Amino acid sequence: MTMKIFLIYLSCFTLCCYAEQRSTLHINGTEGAGRKIPDTFFGAFFEEINHAGAGGLWAELVRNRGFEEGGSSVPSNIFPWTMVGDDSTIKISTDRSSCFDRNKVALRMDVLCDGPKSCPSDGVGISNPGFWGMNIEKAHKYKVVLFAKASGAVDLQVSFVGSDNTELASNSIGSFGDNVTEWTRMETVLEAKATNHNASLQITTSKKGVLWLDQVSAMPVDTFKGHGFRKDLAQRVADLKPKFFRFPGGCYVEGGYMRNAFRWKDSVGAWEERPGHFGDVWGYWTDDGFGYFEGLQFSEDIGALPIWVFNDGLSLTDEVDTSMIGPFIQEALDGLEFAKGSAKSKWGSLRASMGHPDPFDLRIVAIGNEECAMSKYRGNYLKFYDAIKQAYPDIQIISNCDASQKPLDHPADFYDFHIYTNANDMFSKHTKFDDAPRYGPKAFVSEYAVWQSDAGNGTLLAAVAEAAFLIGLEKNSDIVHMVSYAPLFVNKNDRRWTPDAIVFDSHQSYGTPSYWIQHIFSSSSGATLLDSSLESSSDKIVASAIEYRNPSEKKKYLRIKVVNFDSDPQKFRFCMDLKVKSYGATKTVITGPNVKEENSFSEPNRIVPQHTSLQNPTSDMTLILPPYSFSSFDLLI
Repeated sequence: MTMKIFLIYLSCFTLCCYAEQRSTLHINGTEGAGRKIPDTFFGAFFEEINHAGAGGLWAELVRNRGFEEGGSSVPSNIFPWTMVGDDSTIKISTDRSSCFDRNKVALRMDVLCDGPKSCPSDGVGISNPGFWGMNIEKAHKYKVVLFAKASGAVDLQVSFVGSDNTELASNSIGSFGDNVTEWTRMETVLEAKATNHNASLQITTSKKGVLWLDQVSAMPVDTFKGHGFRKDLAQRVADLKPKFFRFPGGCYVEGGYMRNAFRWKDSVGAWEERPGHFGDVWGYWTDDGFGYFEGLQFSEDIGALPIWVFNDGLSLTDEVDTSMIGPFIQEALDGLEFAKGSAKSKWGSLRASMGHPDPFDLRIVAIGNEECAMSKYRGNYLKFYDAIKQAYPDIQIISNCDASQKPLDHPADFYDFHIYTNANDMFSKHTKFDDAPRYGPKAFVSEYAVWQSDAGNGTLLAAVAEAAFLIGLEKNSDIVHMVSYAPLFVNKNDRRWTPDAIVFDSHQSYGTPSYWIQHIFSSSSGATLLDSSLESSSDKIVASAIEYRNPSEKKKYLRIKVVNFDSDPQKFRFCMDLKVKSYGATKTVITGPNVKEENSFSEPNRIVPQHTSLQNPTSDMTLILPPYSFSSFDLLI
């Protein structure tokens, strides 16, 4: 049954059978009766999980570009690189001869064959499949950069090869007969003559000798705002209109062990000089192409305030002696100087050299992540807090400790609140902040989602429950100033955590039902929450009303959002002392015939907002809410 037929059938059926079930939302539209929702209310949270950045938002096509993923010892595993040729024509090994001090492993190729007659027709060398296949599209251009040295001249063929072994693009690259006994940067641009979503990069030669390669990169020339982000994934985030962007993690930030924590200084500067690291929490290597600078840049590109979660391995865990915290505090201060300092400062000058001379608009930082229960957190936190406030009084600081039930015992501007639970419990949490303290730090609900059995890979049931929770946060936005769903991304080939907002593979993506709920709530930031009260015979109805201005039309709207978390349809009435226009009204509904429905690559729009005109709008209307649904009614005022 298609969604449209389902909704028509439901409307006809429910008008007859459920007229006795009624909920009424009374809305006070009196001038000045509302309360402004914070401008920063709704945002996005990025964590390097599920290959969200490496093989995802960061558009680098080559996996393990520096041959470091196997560890710093040699011989090293160079997965997923493979050999082109056989043991009679080429030998592949690794050594520590790289010119890059922080990533010394390089690939050595001993080419045993010599020339077209001795070597295979396509030469010998290495091949990289990227992150479960490279997406190469016809007429698109790709920049390939590599560093090489040799026992003599370098004569390479750089090619994209399809999954059916067809050549998609190819160029020669080399030293034009000159010997290259020192490391040399080489690059070329390939233009694809065909499309293949599961391609690989091949670097081959027919010239006998010894050749070393390191830091091999292949990037689309056309990226989001020209800053290296994969366009379709970046646009999906931008379409949420997030007012803040929290990065680079979660648990990824601190690592399971300090040696594997994200270190911001290792993630800035030239990409080829970044050492990369093993993210032991989620179990994979990242070259740190999406580093601290990229997080700041992406925030700016999508019009969001950056929120930096720092730990840097220093941090606040029981591995760190309180008496040794000084150098770690300096790491944090240096990070703030990188983001906010002048282009003449030590770290600000590095930012400027990366192409951003003006400071980034970094206003908020989180000290650690989910570490409140650790014995040394508070003591170390206070040292960070005092040092940051002294150096940057304007910076607002987020504590890991929850203050939704009782006040904190330490200063903070925000407290972090995370919730992952089942759908029924998430629905019930729409009242979570009704009785939270109204003084002290504000709440940052930085991670929320329905998960486990009833969430599947992103179900309708999960999304509707989350919508109720968001309405509750919206109504408590005097204390809840920011909220973001987590995780944001998942590569279908590496589901470390599910569900997620955006699912992708090498060339396509879709939003889960939870993503589309967020899409509708994006208009809440900076809107006016209207005073309203709900009378209902059902405890499965949650509703609110806001007044907002459509940025494209520059027109003012009243938006009524309502969740029906019941298996039966419900009659819903709203009434107000506010005059509405008799035209321009719309109804948006997210629902489906089965609460376990999910979107997929084959049906990416199975559960998405259904938009229709709202006929003959008035300030007093009665409508039917489908079972397990989220509805939004927009009326022009």
